Amino acid sequence: MIRPISRVWLVLDIVGAILGLLITLPLSLIVTASSTTGSWIADPRWALVHHAVVAVVLWGAAAIARLSPPIALAVAWVGAAVQLAGGMWPSPVNVAVFAVLFATAAWGSRRLLWIGGASAVAGGVIAGLYVALIDRDMLIDDSSYAMRVLAFGSLVAAVVILSLAMSWGAGLLWRLVLHGRMTREAQQQAEAVAAEEAERVRIARDMHDIVAHSLAVVIAQADGARYAAAAQPEIAQEAMTTIAQTARSALSDVRMLLTQLRHRQGDGPQPTLADLETLFTHVRQAGIEPRVTVDPMPPGEPPGSIQLAVYRILQEALTNALRHGEGDVDVRLSWWPDRVDLEVRNRISSPPAGAGGGHGLVGMRERAQLVGGTLQAQRDAGWFTVRATMPIGAGPLGPGSLGSEPLGSGPA
Repeated sequence: MIRPISRVWLVLDIVGAILGLLITLPLSLIVTASSTTGSWIADPRWALVHHAVVAVVLWGAAAIARLSPPIALAVAWVGAAVQLAGGMWPSPVNVAVFAVLFATAAWGSRRLLWIGGASAVAGGVIAGLYVALIDRDMLIDDSSYAMRVLAFGSLVAAVVILSLAMSWGAGLLWRLVLHGRMTREAQQQAEAVAAEEAERVRIARDMHDIVAHSLAVVIAQADGARYAAAAQPEIAQEAMTTIAQTARSALSDVRMLLTQLRHRQGDGPQPTLADLETLFTHVRQAGIEPRVTVDPMPPGEPPGSIQLAVYRILQEALTNALRHGEGDVDVRLSWWPDRVDLEVRNRISSPPAGAGGGHGLVGMRERAQLVGGTLQAQRDAGWFTVRATMPIGAGPLGPGSLGSEPLGSGPA
């Protein structure tokens, strides 16, 4: 019954209603004074009071139309009834009804919307009948006059219905505009939430790739330095240097990701194929030799998204080899004109009982999916193999295009 509106709009509606009252009431008095059937009330003073009461009631309904459309419609009908009871013809004060009907269509409930439309039609019919019957004695005595008055009443009914329907229709149009605006805002909010979630997942994936790889190298170097400290101090010193370099590099990457998360200033520089040799060097320093085969070579400069995906997938696969593998790692890259095939294969120890897959495989699959590719990871007879195929220049595929292997089919 009562809508929550701002105080500013309520004050503006009240001031507008007062101005409408001050403008239309004198005009109504002038119109009715020049009409031979301005009112059934013979006493001019009571006729003035009657006009004033009708005007106040109708413009009072207009003042609260935005605040409470159903109450405003009921008050407007009361004002119309008082107007008809005093024999007052339609006059400028009835303009207030337009504001009420607009409000019922714009801000009322769905039921009130159609009640307002019915009121517009009913008001026009009543106005036409009222005009036709106001001189009912003449209608009975003079048949030709009756026909003219009935025709005039029908015209009045049509004009009033059209006028009231236009104000109701304008309110309905504004209702649709408000609904469309709310729909767009909801859509924009949903898109913003989805974009933030995608950004969060991307940063989490990058953080996992950077931190997991760097910590795997640091752990391997620290273990080697501990064992070599007594017998070969120079190897331990070299391992400590590698640990410091890896930690500094990881710290720089993490700071870059945190800056993106805090300020949302874009992706920043990302690894490319030129950085693969540095990645392989870190793995060698950790004690595992990556046997790399590139056949055929890239026919040109691959897209940046493909280079990033290849780097991150290799980084995660080599990290898995450092954490869970035994012996060296075979890496094969095949750059075809329309795709790149990637394979990483290494021996692995038996995983601990109850161990499940981690985030690494999920991240690799997402990397491949983001560029429209597929990735499979499987463990077979002591070997763990990661195979990925990514199209060059193709759009992303749907979720169903991912490899069919379960995410927990190997180490993470």
